[in-house]
Amino acid sequence: MSGLRTSRTRLAAAATTAVLAALSLTACNNGTGAHDEGAAATPSTSASSGATSPGAASGSTGSTGSTGSTGSTGSGSSGGGSTTGSSTGSKPAGGTSASKVPGSAGRPVTCEGSNTKTVAAPLNRPVNHMLLTVTNTGSRTCFLYGYPAVRFTDAQSVPPVIEDSQPQAVVTLDPGQSGYAAISLSATDGGSGSGSGHTAKSLTVYFQGRSMSGSVGTAAHPSLPAQGVHIDDSIKVTYWQQEMNDATNW
Repeated sequence: MSGLRTSRTRLAAAATTAVLAALSLTACNNGTGAHDEGAAATPSTSASSGATSPGAASGSTGSTGSTGSTGSTGSGSSGGGSTTGSSTGSKPAGGTSASKVPGSAGRPVTCEGSNTKTVAAPLNRPVNHMLLTVTNTGSRTCFLYGYPAVRFTDAQSVPPVIEDSQPQAVVTLDPGQSGYAAISLSATDGGSGSGSGHTAKSLTVYFQGRSMSGSVGTAAHPSLPAQGVHIDDSIKVTYWQQEMNDATNW
């Protein structure tokens, strides 16, 4: 009985050894095994780490790209720079300089027929005189330069100015204000001028510019009395005056 047990034990041990040998041989044939698996696992892990490292770098780059994209989105939606740029871009080019052109609308202009109204009225005193009243009907201040260049019906030339009547400053008319000049139509004493006189029924008034070298703008055509006015060769005019009394004193 004891011998039988010993034989069975040896047989089992031999079988176990054969099985282990077969397994070992199979593992060797497959290129695997406990040692090989361990060795392979190390390079695999290393390779995996290597792959992970570029992947991480790539992921980092991707993350940066993503951050950049997010930054771009932030810049577009709520970023100050992008918003400012968008606001600035919406302004018309040159709009500010066009809308803030230095106050040309308020500059004074020259008084002439298109921005004034001229009235001619005979005076009782001094006799044989006529008063010209020019009123600024425009929206800007205007300057009355020099003296009126008047031309009556059939007149051959513009009458001369009384030099002593020149004011110290240019006559300046704000909108609604008036300036004045007097016309001495004929001699008051029946002198030499009166013999060559005639009756005029129309009058044209020309305005001078700053250079006083000729007429500028539109002429005025004030009405005369229906019977006309008598003028002779002694006719003269005053410079434009700021006050009526300064005009009628001549």
